[in-house]
Order: sequence, then structure tokens, then C-alpha cells
Amino acid sequence: MTLSTHVLDATTGRPADGVRTVWDSWSDGTWTPVATRETDGDGRISDWGATELGLGVHRLVFATGAWFAARRQRTFYPEVSVVFEVTDTAAHHHVPLLLSPFAYSTYRGS
Repeated sequence: MTLSTHVLDATTGRPADGVRTVWDSWSDGTWTPVATRETDGDGRISDWGATELGLGVHRLVFATGAWFAARRQRTFYPEVSVVFEVTDTAAHHHVPLLLSPFAYSTYRGS
């Protein structure tokens, strides 16, 4: 049961390195932080430490505003939250994010 993400800057076609990302888990009506990482030079996070991806609702919160500000770019989205549900803990869960200053998209990857 693993979780990974990959952030791509859709305007340049390059990986978005250094995007601060928080993984939260939903329980008892509140979000609980699980881990915080930054995307690597290839725009990826595959190692969240010794955390386990359990059944239920989770989210990845990407600090897109800070990432764009560091590049002297304005953005409409200061952060992007992707909420997803894990129904099979044996499966790998990959959550890609395609990012531009005024749009984003995501999907369940492989």
C-alpha cells in the first residue's frame, strides 16, 4: 500500500521541483496531517517515510502559490487540494498533478 505523486509544470513541460506537499487523512470529522514532503528534481514524491496508506479518505495539499511566487509568477490557485478515497490498501495509489498558473488537472495514475 503505497502513495506517490508527480507534479508537472504544464506551461514549460518540466517537472515542478520543490513543491511543498502535505498528506492528510480524514478521521472523525477532521483532517490529520500524516506527512509533509517536497517534490524532488523530477517533480516526484514516492517516499513518505514509514507511514501506511490506510482505507478511507485522504488528501494531498500542494503549496502552489509559494512555488509560483518563488518563480516570480502570479497564480490564481494559492494551493491545490486533491481529495481521494482508498478502497484497496493492496493497490499503489499515484496522484499526478498537471499545473499552470491559472489551471490544474489531476487523475488517478498508475
